[in-house]
Amino acid sequence: MARHVITYTRTMSRWEPDARGRLERAAVELFLSRGFADTTVPEIAERAGLTTRTFFRHFADKREVLFGAEAELPGVVSGVLADAPPGLTPLELVEFGLTRVAASRFDGLREFLRARRSIIVTDVGLQERELRKNAGLGDVIRNSLASRGFDSLAASIAARIAVAIFTLSLDRWLDGDDDSFASLVAEAFATTRSIDLPQQPTK
Repeated sequence: MARHVITYTRTMSRWEPDARGRLERAAVELFLSRGFADTTVPEIAERAGLTTRTFFRHFADKREVLFGAEAELPGVVSGVLADAPPGLTPLELVEFGLTRVAASRFDGLREFLRARRSIIVTDVGLQERELRKNAGLGDVIRNSLASRGFDSLAASIAARIAVAIFTLSLDRWLDGDDDSFASLVAEAFATTRSIDLPQQPTK
């Protein structure tokens, strides 16, 4: 199978005292060069100049190198939605929340997330984990909307739209270099609102 290899760098030295960062860098470098399945935890620890015991103090397993950084995202989204102003429709509410999360939580992460995406597409287990992560984000959004008094159907539809927009915008952001993530999220919501407006079909 052809490897998805891209250059991955972080603004950190291999030997700086940030053990978690050193392990993350070593793991991603190995995943990119050797493949996720063929990389072991002892190899990651050795490349980072640390012990296997140190690895397990920071990560439950090697998958968590790719998913651990996003573990707090549902909680962040829930908090932003809870603080949103009153009087918004379900779609307005999720647009408010996701554009703010995109603007505040992803600075400096584009290169890492590109590397992460190229690793995930090579492994079925990682792809399934990614789908579960997105489903969990949808559950958090749906529950947040329901807690603000929206009915179950409206909350469920808005949550699914929100996750679709978020993941699509993330892919667009990772594929480019110029646009901000938040601007792409806002653009996708604007396009969603315009879908039911009269339009000339494209040829």
